[in-house]
Amino acid sequence: MDNASKFAHIPGWGADLPRENRPAVPMERTPPRLDVPWSDPPPQQPMTVEILKSVERPEHSRTFGTRLPPKGLSGVIRRAAFKRSENDIGHWLMLIAADRVNVVEGLCEDVRRSPTKLAVVGIGAALAAWWLLRDD
Repeated sequence: MDNASKFAHIPGWGADLPRENRPAVPMERTPPRLDVPWSDPPPQQPMTVEILKSVERPEHSRTFGTRLPPKGLSGVIRRAAFKRSENDIGHWLMLIAADRVNVVEGLCEDVRRSPTKLAVVGIGAALAAWWLLRDD
């Protein structure tokens, strides 16, 4: 009795057989490459705000987000990051730093709009500190 018939009852047996002995070989094939030669490319989205683009790409993508354009200190950091290559770790670290700065800018904007939020946050922080530091 050969190995193929001895272990044929095991699901998946023979998946590592030589290619010509695999039962699914006629069905296996590499999927065709999706090359779409654009004879009529989609229209470019209008740029109503500042859009940052990578130095590796010659033109802007067809669509992009416009909800949060770069502004403030975080925008300055993002602009500096996009002057560097995407291969450079500094590019990504600067974008992460810009995200953190943007959070602080958002908090400052919230407090500027509604100073009572500062009091609520302060009271909440004081209660959290008391609860964490209390002796049980």
